[in-house]
Order: sequence, then structure tokens, then C-alpha cells
Amino acid sequence: MAYYFSEPSRTFNEYLLVPGYSSKDCRPDGVDLRTPLVKYRIGEEPDVMMNIPMASAIMQAVSDDRMAVALAKEGGASFIFGSQSIENQAAMVKRVKDHKAGFVRSDSNIRPDQTLADIVALKAKSGHSTIAVTDDGTAEGRIVGIVTSRDYRVSRTPMDAKVSEFMTPFENLVYAEDGVSLSEANDILWDHKLNALPIIDKQQRLTHFVFRKDYDSHKENPCELLDSQKRYIVGAGVNTHDYRERIPALVEAGADVLCIDSSDGFTEWLKETLAWVRAEYGDKVKIGAGNVVDKDGFRFLAEAGADFVKIGIGGGSICITREQKGIGRGQASAVIDVAAARAEFARETGYYVPLCSDGGIVYDYHMTLALAMGADFMMLGRYFARFDESPSARLNINGTYVKEYWGEGSNRARNWQRYDHGGEGRLTFEEGVDSYVPYAGSLKDNVGQTLAKIRATMCSCGVTSIPELQNNTKLTLVSATSIVEGGAHDVILKEPGAGVK
Repeated sequence: MAYYFSEPSRTFNEYLLVPGYSSKDCRPDGVDLRTPLVKYRIGEEPDVMMNIPMASAIMQAVSDDRMAVALAKEGGASFIFGSQSIENQAAMVKRVKDHKAGFVRSDSNIRPDQTLADIVALKAKSGHSTIAVTDDGTAEGRIVGIVTSRDYRVSRTPMDAKVSEFMTPFENLVYAEDGVSLSEANDILWDHKLNALPIIDKQQRLTHFVFRKDYDSHKENPCELLDSQKRYIVGAGVNTHDYRERIPALVEAGADVLCIDSSDGFTEWLKETLAWVRAEYGDKVKIGAGNVVDKDGFRFLAEAGADFVKIGIGGGSICITREQKGIGRGQASAVIDVAAARAEFARETGYYVPLCSDGGIVYDYHMTLALAMGADFMMLGRYFARFDESPSARLNINGTYVKEYWGEGSNRARNWQRYDHGGEGRLTFEEGVDSYVPYAGSLKDNVGQTLAKIRATMCSCGVTSIPELQNNTKLTLVSATSIVEGGAHDVILKEPGAGVK
């Protein structure tokens, strides 16, 4: 006969955290929100850590290169959506990796015999105003000069003027020799009041640029998430159909971590995809997988080689999988069950597999609950879709600003690969809706406020790190009546601005 779980399927809204003893050292500015993104041997350091426990969802309406840069500046990671062409997704990944680096390879190069018209066209294509002039117009050529926006005026300089006529020639350049440290390069930038410093090898070839704006950006964003080359860390979603072509392209573009994006991760398709990755790349390519909602699903993916496991079916605000198919589980119950299975797996194998809670977040405090129940980070869709940096359109509906937000299982996204079980290769029915979310402004402001709430809550629980939160927190179920008690009640709320003259 069928197996019946003894406990009801519970949501985050049915739990509260119970305060713990807080010492004087338990202050918000002392809370450490770093968390592992990929599995590691217990006692060793993970290969990839996040500085905050937030990832943006693998969705068309949420995660493109602009979102990835904005979130990486705050310390989190985006997973660029995979329901697009391989070329487009790889290009988005590359733009993130090229956006910020201590040492940047020049991808805007020109010959000295070309013209201002070529400079203008190249700037429009790349968006870069600093252009290297090399003898053959390639990044590997011998550098003969540099052109910046200060070297010409489109309104006065003839469009057919040769680059050699207005560039800053090599003999007038301030540069550093190949092998200089980033710290030394930044000192030269400041000493000479430069915006860009070329790094030159012994053959007079340009190896990299170091930009002043990157230094300024780091000072403004001390938690930014960077790889070993000082580039932003970025993830990307893949599916179980074209992974043999998509994954190599994403790896070549520089993706730091991948995630198999599937509505049901407990399938042979997932196992085959993970096996292919391990056969082709070993452990060099980091790849998570999901989604699952119980211990059996976790065990399956962990043993198959997933670097993290994503939890959640049907809990997203735009997801209607539970309505359409009658499958899923309350997100709190799913996280608690999978976390217990993860602990058992760690005791047996010595490996810690991070958990990603995907869906079910309505209020900011639900994130702290997810972490306390065992998640290492959250993947958020609706939350990030509200911000300026999401790729969807901002609209004014009846005087209220909103942003469009649609599910990957909607007819608009048509991401059949995420929901397919070897069927017809198309969506036969919707598992997501097309909707609006209230516009909320910039990512930086909103993420900052959310993290302030998480840190304050952790201090109230007497903990200063996510592992402490997971191991030392007390949680209680709440009744329907106590949920009402937790909000404003038995008062007459003032309208905004009432009583103000």
C-alpha cells in the first residue's frame, strides 16, 4: 500500500523562532553570513563560498547578466536562465566575468590605420571607451597606443581621421610590466591619476588592463563575491536535454557553478546528466541539482554527485504544479526532512552537501527560518523580480508600478525542458503563471534591509553564524490564532499620512 507521512506538509508560515541567550558580543555587525555553495570534505574549505545566503532563480524574468553583477556586488550568486539559446546564455556569463576583474584582458582592439568611425562602431558594440591600438588589431598584437574618450571629440574630429593621428602613443603611456601585483597596479593608478593602467610584457604586448573603477567598486561593495582572478562569480542553469553542448559552452564562458534546473530532480535523466559531467570534467565543474522534497530524493542526487541539492516543488509564487499535478510538499517540511538526510549522509561519507531552499519565501523572516531548518542558502524568484536589475519590464498599472513576472512553466516561458520526462518535447499544460509583482526599487537597498533583518533575528537567537543558527536554534509551531496575534490586531490602523499637517 502507499506510504503516508505521519506529519502534515508544513510551510514556513507555521513556524516561529524562539529567542536564545544573547551575549554582548552578539551584535548585527558581528554576524557572519558566509555559506558554502558547493560540497566539500568536512574539515576542509569549500571551493566556492557565498558571502550572503542568497541566489537568484534560474528564470527568464529574474536572472540575466545585469542581475548577476548586481547580486555578486552584494555577495550572492545568480544562476543565469537556461531557457534561451546556448550562445545567448554563454554570452551573458561572459559579460559577467568580463565586467569586473583585477586584471582584464582587452576585448576592444584596433589598428592604427583604422579610423574614428571604426572607434565609434567598436565602442557601440563593446560598450568600452578604453581601446588598445595594436599593430594587427588583436589583443595579442604589439601595442602602439591607446585611445580613450578624451582623445577625440565626435563633433570636431573627422570620422575618417586615422587612429594614429589622435591616439596616445606608446612612448607617452604610463604602464606596468607583466607580473605586477594588483595592489602595486592600483598604487600606480592612484599616483598617476589614471583611469586605466595597461600591463605590458617584454615583447610590448598588452596582457591586461587594470581599471580604477574596479578599485572604487570594491571599496563601495566590500562583500562582493569574486573568484581567484577578482572577477564576479556567476552560475548558470542547464537542462537534461542539450547539456552535452550547453555545458562546454558555459564552462568556456567562465561559469563558476552550474545547476540542473528540473521541476523533478528524482529521475534517471538527472543521474545521467551528472554522470556525464563527472566523466567529462571530474570534480572541476561544480554542478548542483534539484528539485527534491524528501530524504530519498536528496540521497539520490547526493550519491549521483551533485555539488548542492535544491529543495522545493510547487512552493513558488508563480508555480501551480501542486494544482495541476497534485505533487509537492510544504517547503518547511521538505527542508527539515532533507536536512536530516544531509546530516546522515555527512556522517557516513565525510562530505557536506549544501542545501538550497527554492520557493515558499513570502516574508523576509522566512529566509531565517529556512536557514535555521538546515538550508545553506535560498534561491529566490519573486523577491528579485521586483527590482530594477531584473530583466522584466516595469509597468504602471492603475497608478501602481509593477514588474512582470512569469514562471518557467508558463506558456510565456515555454521551458518544456524543465518539466519534460522524455515526452513530446513541448509543454502540454502549464505549471506556471504570468503575473505582476510590486516594483520595489534597487536590489542594493532591498537586499541590505533583508540582511539587516536576518542579522538582527540571529542575534535574538544568540547566534552569529549560519552553522550556529542551524545547530543551536529553537523553533516552535504556531496555531492559526497565534498567526493572527503576530500581526497588528485590535487597533484601528491609520491611513498613511493621517494626522500629519
